[in-house]
Amino acid sequence: MSLVDPGAAAGIAITTTHRRRLREVWRSAGWPYQDLVEVELLAAGLLSRERDAAGRETMRVTDAGLHVLAQTLNTNRAVRDEHEALVARVAREMQRAGRVVWRGLSLRARVGEGEEASWAMAMPDVYSIRHTTVEDYVEPVVHEIKVRRADLLSDLRRPAKGEAYRWLSGECWYVIRQGIAQPEEIPEVYGVLLARPDGGLDVARPEPARPGGRR
Repeated sequence: MSLVDPGAAAGIAITTTHRRRLREVWRSAGWPYQDLVEVELLAAGLLSRERDAAGRETMRVTDAGLHVLAQTLNTNRAVRDEHEALVARVAREMQRAGRVVWRGLSLRARVGEGEEASWAMAMPDVYSIRHTTVEDYVEPVVHEIKVRRADLLSDLRRPAKGEAYRWLSGECWYVIRQGIAQPEEIPEVYGVLLARPDGGLDVARPEPARPGGRR
């Protein structure tokens, strides 16, 4: 669903920053920020200025602002549903391959080298291991799922996140909805799976296998 741009009449493009500010004002007492984002929201009619009996100014989300918040909520919910559906699809494929699978598992991983090394929490979308009690045969694999280009690019700008996933696994894959990116945009340390609209998963680039995860 496309979002109506309520700032068009005021010559303002309503961005994610504006929508985030609307949520903050809606959840808060409405104390003014007095910055340019607030100015633009006021000009677009998404916020209004009010004064209480003591003369203190606060911000209120207008009916038009509430409409934008509702549109944003519906769009985000649709994206989450699409993401979770693809996570479930990948998890089923791993189970069919005879692997033990977790979704949203929180794991402690080491990032950095030498004196710069530290520990971080990692939560891959799908984490799986072979069904074995022999440590050398576990072969842990991480699958990170992306259905929006913006989310993928945000991930790639956070190299420590990918480093944590690679520390935990012998193979690390990005599973991307077909059309949001080209495989060559993703660093070669990852394998790439393309999720087709018909439900199929195609290997766009194999993952360069590494020694098993160092847990």
